[in-house]
Amino acid sequence: MPPQVSHGGAFQIGPSVLFCNGGGSGSSPKHGGTARRMKFHGKKLLPLLVLVLSCLSILRLLKIAMIASHSSSPECSSECTNFLSNATPAVDSESSGRHEPTPAATAANATLLTPKEFMFLSKLVTRKAPCNLLVFGLQSQYYNLSSINAGGITVFLEDDPLKISAIKADFNGTRIYNVKYQIPAKKAYNLLKHARKNPACSPTTNLLNQSSCKLALRNLPEDVYKLKWDVVVVDGPIGDTPEAPGRMPTIYTAGMLARTDGVGKKTTTDVVVHDVHRTIEKWFSWEFFCEQNLVSAKGKLWVFRIPVHQSNSTSFCSSETVVNGGSI
Repeated sequence: MPPQVSHGGAFQIGPSVLFCNGGGSGSSPKHGGTARRMKFHGKKLLPLLVLVLSCLSILRLLKIAMIASHSSSPECSSECTNFLSNATPAVDSESSGRHEPTPAATAANATLLTPKEFMFLSKLVTRKAPCNLLVFGLQSQYYNLSSINAGGITVFLEDDPLKISAIKADFNGTRIYNVKYQIPAKKAYNLLKHARKNPACSPTTNLLNQSSCKLALRNLPEDVYKLKWDVVVVDGPIGDTPEAPGRMPTIYTAGMLARTDGVGKKTTTDVVVHDVHRTIEKWFSWEFFCEQNLVSAKGKLWVFRIPVHQSNSTSFCSSETVVNGGSI
């Protein structure tokens, strides 16, 4: 017969197994106290760790903010950045005290009219010819405007000597003048606020060449102020970077010339603005040419028909028009 296992032996094995299981679960006071202390220290370190990480995050944000504030232009607030166009930087000439277009800047400014835009402008001049045509800027395409306006007077105002040397003056009544534009585009926002608050900038000003308004071009040739212009084209100066001369003065001056009644002429003046996709050109056109005077558009060209100014009006546009065009 197989040997029988006594019940006494089974009873002896059971307690030893139970003792081993129970001893690992916490019957030892030494090991239990160590575990409780580790849990206690872990709970105290967690808030401290969170505090350290939060301080590091705050310091990092402060560093980023300081870098951003130092990199911003001191003359231009965050509001005026809406007026700055995206383009490659140009270089100022210290010797002449004015902005000299570099080859890169000249290439960037070669925003020629599209064939449809130029055809649109040519038809406008054809309908008016022979007429008095004033052009701020001198693109190669504009040479043909002198031929279209044969028998009339065509005047170009340009600050780039290289462009001036490429066309013959007195051709078909063409006059070309070298002018200086010294106000950078980055000052557009402050100049617009100045024009709105300063009575000297109102359309009631009679002598533009003696105006104290900062936007007035006072050093243009005398015949520019004396003639009544039938068509004025604004496509200069370059205005493609914050440091480059902006078109704020040319747009304001064009608005003033258009509202001046010449000797024996009280007709309207058509003002054509190029590059209206850029913020300065768009906002200053709304401000000084007025939405209700916008008669047509083609591509990046806007055409405003400006009536002779009424002497009892002290603003360029009605308040409703300025709001529709946008407000600062």
